[in-house]
Amino acid sequence: MHSTTLTTRQRLREYALLMRMDKPIGTLLLLWPTLWGLWLAADGMPDWHVLLVFVLGVFLMRSAGCAINDFADRNIDGRVQRTQQRPLAANRISAKEAVLLAASLALVAFALVLTMNSFTIMLSFVAVTLAATYPFMKRYTHLPQVYLGAAFAWAIPMSFAAQTGEIPSLAWWLFIITILWTTAYDTMYAMVDRDDDLKIGVKSTAILFGQADIAIIAALQGLVLGGFILIGLSQSLGLFYYAGILLAAGLAMYQLWLIRNRQRDCCFRAFLNNNWLGAAVFAGIFLDTLTR
Repeated sequence: MHSTTLTTRQRLREYALLMRMDKPIGTLLLLWPTLWGLWLAADGMPDWHVLLVFVLGVFLMRSAGCAINDFADRNIDGRVQRTQQRPLAANRISAKEAVLLAASLALVAFALVLTMNSFTIMLSFVAVTLAATYPFMKRYTHLPQVYLGAAFAWAIPMSFAAQTGEIPSLAWWLFIITILWTTAYDTMYAMVDRDDDLKIGVKSTAILFGQADIAIIAALQGLVLGGFILIGLSQSLGLFYYAGILLAAGLAMYQLWLIRNRQRDCCFRAFLNNNWLGAAVFAGIFLDTLTR
């Protein structure tokens, strides 16, 4: 169906698909580090207003990022098995509509940020820049997954700035951990598309790592878990926190088992499982601060 023949209801449905409202995994993977940052910044329950702004901001900016991503990949997605039925690739909506939707979502998110302190507002310009430029990175570097990690992790210094007015070293440690975690799980995601990406010339860490992909993912996961342990020690966190990290370690091992044969479906399942890893870490932080 061509974009000009859509009814209003059909067009809204296509916009929802463009925003990936049917696939909330990306929103959740962005949400968990944001919540880690907010709870650690507040040493417990963060300010309600700050929490609401950041949760809504996660949804809006992830949705805007998806729209920009599909605009950037509109001539690529149709050649990739997993993405060929996306609204823009299938010509059900126009490129102009995707850009306008992304801009509208970003403007609403920025309006929310304007209710925060000036430091947080300043940091939001970096967040927008990272989100807007990430979709184009796969054309120029084999490390778009690392760049995505920076885009997702930027919510952490912003959350500390909003909650406390400063960015301590703890925030930057958590920032680095989130980049490593994102690189690991998004490499699993890239393994799903590796064959298609090689044919069309798109770059990724899955291609860069080659046959060392599983070993490097394991090393990244090890660094992530080690980083969380160091944070726990530096912040004198308790048993609930370490229980969450232990559960996360078990999930990381399960993901490595899933991708052992590099089968597309199993790599995708491993990627999806990272939602539970992020949730496990947050549960540990939440329960630890709740029971002090």
